[in-house]
Amino acid sequence: MLFLGLLTLLPAKADEGMWTLYNLPQAVYDQMKAYGYSLPYESLYSGSNPIKGSVVLFGGFCSGVVVSPEGLVFTNHHCGFEAIRSHSTVEHDYMLNGFYAKTTKDELPNENLFVSFMIEQQDVTARLQALGIDDMPFDRQAAVIDSVANVMTDSIKKIDKSYHVEIDPYYEGNQYYATTYQLFPDVRLVFAVPKSMGKFGGETDNWMWPRQTCDFSVFRIYADPQTNGPAEYSENNVPYRPKTWAPVSLQGYNDGDFAMTVGYPGSTERYLSSYGIKEMRDAGNATRAQVRGLKQQIMKRHMEADEAVRIKYDSKYAQSANYWKNSIGMNKCIDSIGIIEQKKAYELRMRHWQDTTGYLKGKLDFDLMAKLYAKRLERMRAFYYWSETFRGTSELVTRAMKAGNGMEVKGPEGDPKKQYIEFEDNRDSWDEALDKEVLAALMENYRSHVSAEYLPSVYKTVDADFGGSCAAYVNALYKKSILMKNGKKLYFNKKNFNKDLGVQLGLSLIDYLAEQKEALEPLSDSIDLQEKYLCAAKLRMEQDMPHYSDANMTMRLSYGRVGGFTINGSPSGYYTTAESIVEKMNMSDRIPEYFAEPIMKELLSAKNYGPYQDKTTGKMQLCFLTNNDITGGNSGSPMFNGKGELIGLAFDGNWDSLSSDIYFEKNLARCIGVDIRYVLYMIDKWGHADRLMKEINAK
Repeated sequence: MLFLGLLTLLPAKADEGMWTLYNLPQAVYDQMKAYGYSLPYESLYSGSNPIKGSVVLFGGFCSGVVVSPEGLVFTNHHCGFEAIRSHSTVEHDYMLNGFYAKTTKDELPNENLFVSFMIEQQDVTARLQALGIDDMPFDRQAAVIDSVANVMTDSIKKIDKSYHVEIDPYYEGNQYYATTYQLFPDVRLVFAVPKSMGKFGGETDNWMWPRQTCDFSVFRIYADPQTNGPAEYSENNVPYRPKTWAPVSLQGYNDGDFAMTVGYPGSTERYLSSYGIKEMRDAGNATRAQVRGLKQQIMKRHMEADEAVRIKYDSKYAQSANYWKNSIGMNKCIDSIGIIEQKKAYELRMRHWQDTTGYLKGKLDFDLMAKLYAKRLERMRAFYYWSETFRGTSELVTRAMKAGNGMEVKGPEGDPKKQYIEFEDNRDSWDEALDKEVLAALMENYRSHVSAEYLPSVYKTVDADFGGSCAAYVNALYKKSILMKNGKKLYFNKKNFNKDLGVQLGLSLIDYLAEQKEALEPLSDSIDLQEKYLCAAKLRMEQDMPHYSDANMTMRLSYGRVGGFTINGSPSGYYTTAESIVEKMNMSDRIPEYFAEPIMKELLSAKNYGPYQDKTTGKMQLCFLTNNDITGGNSGSPMFNGKGELIGLAFDGNWDSLSSDIYFEKNLARCIGVDIRYVLYMIDKWGHADRLMKEINAK
């Protein structure tokens, strides 16, 4: 049995780690106390009002924190971006102008937005191993895990019908934990600052320090009025009354103070082999950066030309650009830090240890791993190009793949000739001119970057019928395909259906995916098994110290201290001030992403900021740094002081450590948070939201 996270013979590595709360190693807690955490061990997970009870998974992609007895939730502005955009029109542009619901009746519901609370977590490795999970092929493993999760869900629903259980692999599949969640599907928009502040600095400042972005938005959880439990949206629902919420502090922080984030980090790969990192750099990141760079140029040109188009694509552009820049920065760090070479040196040590101990001899095979990755590289590179080109980049392709891959069938069950599919009229979410230009450009780009063996069959149609012109082909698609006729019943049993250009495109892409899946699956399964063995070997070789599992969108704790970093001999500083954002606002004629409304410049040029002004520095502090360990999904994570009080919201990492998903560079890796006093200042002085300020009751 592997020793995972329970051994305390050596202190934990300070500051690094995304720790599960239910089995937090004593060594980690002891280090937290040494840094200044003053609450008992039970305060995190199992106490009467544990910190975990105030933290939520927001929408399945971000984190958030409950800050009032009426279910008010703080998260990042970019986490609420799509919800804010979806309510925006040219006449009422909440994205551009901000939003404040003056009463609960004015709070705006959001389709498909939810928050989840983690109720409890437990190790179910032994239960799954008893079923033979380790000896099953990966597809069979998934089915068994789902089956056990369903059994556990049925059991937990006897306690509370709103609970459900999910089982996730940890430590590369060497362990499995079951997590019980309670999901609330009625979440309403309460407050948002204008985009100029919520995304201040745009892509110019994204992943950079210093930052001044006021990256927050406010939502509220609604519940059944009778049970205070989860309920689908209804006008009769009332604000949720949580068991616990995070106290909001106006006391600020000093250099070296304890800081802790609790949230839902999405994905890290710190156990990944040197071969896997090379593939990530060359096949994944480089491809993503190249394709998205091209796509975003086209999107930006159309968005700048038409305000209605900008509203439709604001969220899509931001999502694309975020990991475009991340990919560029990560590759820079991989090379500048020499991560692949460091991993190779570590793997050489592990080979010697394996030769000495015989652990996993005949299973963990470094030479085999190298051969498998080498065999997969070009196919994976082509697959990344395919994914970035065709998946989610065009409304037409999205419809084409849905039509070819099975949709909800309408019409009489007994009469196939009268059965049809139908696409909703969603013209308010996309623009035809932009859509066409992006698809044509990306199709041409795809062909120029992959070898002929990786071209879907649709390119034969482009060459044979359109003289090789992707633009001509795409124009014909939009003009002729029935898939683009909104509200039209598409009778798929008619003989002409499969002759439609759009339907043929979808079938071509689906066939290509099936071919690639067939070729990649055995390679990927073998690679995943080797990576699992590699992780197990590391845990055994270093069994005298605690280890955390890679992030997997389950709740984790990260701890550390407030403080900056030094690079090239220059100290970063650990907070920014109102003066610094005004300086940037004055540069908006040269850098448009530094534009903000005159009222914002006025508010941030005040001579006195009252209770929001730091008592030590005398400054209005905007954003700050800690060495907490974060990644995507941590956006919106509450940042707590040593008393468990909310001092900020995490929203970004720094450019100098963008490789932290695979390697934590303790001297450079930093978490950027928005100071909660900056948040409250904007709610109070810009929003004049007295009812919210009273409800939050910051001390």
